[in-house]
Amino acid sequence: MGIVITDDANQVLLSEEMPFDFKKYRNQAIVEQTQEVRHPFGAANFQEFCFDGIAIAACTADVYENIHILSDFHEPRVMMLFMERGDITTTLDGFSNNFKFRSLEHNLMYSPCESESAGVKKQRDMLFFGLSFLPEKFLQLAENNGRVLDGLANNIAGNRTTTLTDKFNPRITPRMQLIMEEVRQCRFQGGLKKLFLQSKALELLALQCEQIESAELRVVPARPKVSASDVEKLHFAKDLLVQHLQQPLSLSDLARKSGLNEFKLKSGFKAVFDNTVFGYLNDRRLELARELIREGRLPLSAIALEAGYSSPQHFSNAFRKKFGISPSKIH
Repeated sequence: MGIVITDDANQVLLSEEMPFDFKKYRNQAIVEQTQEVRHPFGAANFQEFCFDGIAIAACTADVYENIHILSDFHEPRVMMLFMERGDITTTLDGFSNNFKFRSLEHNLMYSPCESESAGVKKQRDMLFFGLSFLPEKFLQLAENNGRVLDGLANNIAGNRTTTLTDKFNPRITPRMQLIMEEVRQCRFQGGLKKLFLQSKALELLALQCEQIESAELRVVPARPKVSASDVEKLHFAKDLLVQHLQQPLSLSDLARKSGLNEFKLKSGFKAVFDNTVFGYLNDRRLELARELIREGRLPLSAIALEAGYSSPQHFSNAFRKKFGISPSKIH
């Protein structure tokens, strides 16, 4: 497997051969790998589990400039991408259209071709989760398990490109988010870990298909266009927001400091970060709190104050609403 990363001027930033051992996909026992990469154009942390034709990967990343990634692989896979936070555009050989993922969007894709590319804009705090199945494993799971899976399986068995939906990306649901968090926090070992992770992979696949079968999806309204200069100002506003987690700036102060009026700040923030200004602030506070809990150095009351909450009860309620679990249950 090779990977080439270029910038907007098509200058090569990185070119590497990255041998991918597909044997680990077929390993009966779990093969686990964690990796941290640091380059001038970006940084990322990966965690991956492979077993029985399934791979699960979780990644966080910061991208310091616009980059374009081209990779090839030697064995097709059925891929499920959950973009929890961030903005990327992917292209798979065999598909006429690109897949544009924004925060809280997901999809499933399969192409018999052997290369893919992605365009990633300059951004911080990307968070995404991926699953992939070898085609034979997916066909085994899909047999007689519903209309959507049958349709996907027929295309995959015929070596044809297919996707969960090609009209738009479905939204990630709170239940999906909880499952992904459960995977990240998994404390099982050995055979129990394999059983747990397999059950979570199948649950995510079932939830994807259930969204389509139940006809609960609605087309997401077109987002307002935001100029390149305003995008830069919005990123500056986001950074200011993060710098003042405990004592947030008012909307008027944030708008003034970032060079935007309040309307552009609010509408642009929603368009670029798929969240309101204070919704984003609340998410960052809770993510900070979760990391502090995992470090285990501070009591929950101190963590609540550190994250900007006036009372432990308010903090606990907000934490449970976002992550589906009480802060006292995080280990």
